[in-house]
Amino acid sequence: MSTVAVEVKRIVNGVNVGDVEELVGAIQQNPQLASSRFRLTNKWINGGHNQSRISGFYSGGEDQQHLQEFVLEADEPPVLAGTDKGANPVEHLLNALAACLTTTLVYHAAVRGIEIRALEADVEGDIDLRGFLGLSNEVRRGFENIRVNFRVDTDAKNIELLKALSKLSPVFDTTQNGTNVGVSIARM
Repeated sequence: MSTVAVEVKRIVNGVNVGDVEELVGAIQQNPQLASSRFRLTNKWINGGHNQSRISGFYSGGEDQQHLQEFVLEADEPPVLAGTDKGANPVEHLLNALAACLTTTLVYHAAVRGIEIRALEADVEGDIDLRGFLGLSNEVRRGFENIRVNFRVDTDAKNIELLKALSKLSPVFDTTQNGTNVGVSIARM
């Protein structure tokens, strides 16, 4: 009688913990695998309307392709002289922050065996348009404040740890600490 080994996947919060542990182990063995580069192309359509396309990225030591191309529409609402064909750029930033914080919490909780039964967030940010419009050098051009309010269905003992784990989010780090951004403009 032969026995067949059956691999049992440990899934917590919808995350295959074995896959995450395998990734961590590979990076610990070869730190160069941690180097990643995410990219997109953006094309102006008309007015405030523009479109970004995302199809690939670099990670794990090689170029990777998404299973499908993602198209993100951006525009401004009519009150800001747009045609409202997509979320505006600062709303995309809030989405990126919320999505990254959520993913960070779920993944890190899963690896630690913390069950999250439900997780929701409300995110809002304050901008004084005088900065963007060039009407005042006294106010920032970007968000002055951003507030993220999570509601999570988990055991009470997990709340403080989840607060600490949220700080591991790459987008949180970028928005909290800033990053160098190089802009070049060349003629077509």
